[in-house]
Amino acid sequence: PGQLLLFTGTQQFGRPTLGAWTLYGLGSESQNLPGFVVLTSGVGTSGGASNFSSGFLPSHYQGTLFRNQGDPILYLSNPEGVTNETQRATLDALKDLNQERLSEAGDMEIASRIASYELAYRMQMAAPELLDFSKEPEHIRQMYGVDEEPTRQFGTNCLLARRLVERGVRFVLMMHASWDQHTYLNKSLKKNCDITDKPTAALIQDLKQRGLLDSTLIVWGGEFGRTPMVEIRNTSDPEIPGRDHHPLAYSMFLAGGGIKGGQIIGKTDDIGFNIVEDKVHVHDLQATIMHCLGFDHTRLTFRHMGRDFRLTDVAGEVVKKMLA
Repeated sequence: PGQLLLFTGTQQFGRPTLGAWTLYGLGSESQNLPGFVVLTSGVGTSGGASNFSSGFLPSHYQGTLFRNQGDPILYLSNPEGVTNETQRATLDALKDLNQERLSEAGDMEIASRIASYELAYRMQMAAPELLDFSKEPEHIRQMYGVDEEPTRQFGTNCLLARRLVERGVRFVLMMHASWDQHTYLNKSLKKNCDITDKPTAALIQDLKQRGLLDSTLIVWGGEFGRTPMVEIRNTSDPEIPGRDHHPLAYSMFLAGGGIKGGQIIGKTDDIGFNIVEDKVHVHDLQATIMHCLGFDHTRLTFRHMGRDFRLTDVAGEVVKKMLA
């Protein structure tokens, strides 16, 4: 439920996610790559595809998941014996049939299928260059930690995210898991920080030195925090204490496009249990993100089943203190 609320503005399944709303509202500057790309690392996320679903929006607004093992994108090469000309002719014939059915049925999912096939064809040309890091300078590879452990996987995703942004991809979602440390907090938290700290700093620095940070919004955080008190599930092991779920107070950081840096907004009580100053609800965060992307969050809507839906549902206020 926490992940759904963060990504869709509700705890119900079937709603569009932030990335899908963004692509729906802004489109993509890349014609040859997906406008919404998903990169994962670690053990994978419990929310699965619901974190990057298009919901009731047309399906071509859904996030495209790149694999984190083996080839990130499968089937970039034609089957053996199939030339580019043959593949193009096959796709053209399929497109004609789909267009005929679209004119009869008026089903926009058919239009989404046509668009997906065409994008996949163009990706065969663009994706190999995107995924080839051989021309990245050695100091950049070292900065992200792509050739060392424990930063290899997450660092590769951060470098790939920068390359996607450079090529006009509108929305990149990176998910690293798991931070659900009910046990072995000290060991597991340090492990996650060792994995993510260096590549995250590298991404911000790299975007800035390339002049891309002011036009790229970075949001880093999770769906809830952890309790200030220790959780002990097994008293026989002194190393096992962890922390339970805590949605009442937690932190996220934003950097880049539209954000005023160098400040802290919000304050908890002395033990970090409740917020006592400048509380920011998830809907407020979403409204602020949408504002930085150029939207009025109350007006970016989609009619579904007789009702206009939006990411922030019927709530959300832009947090003006965050804005540059």
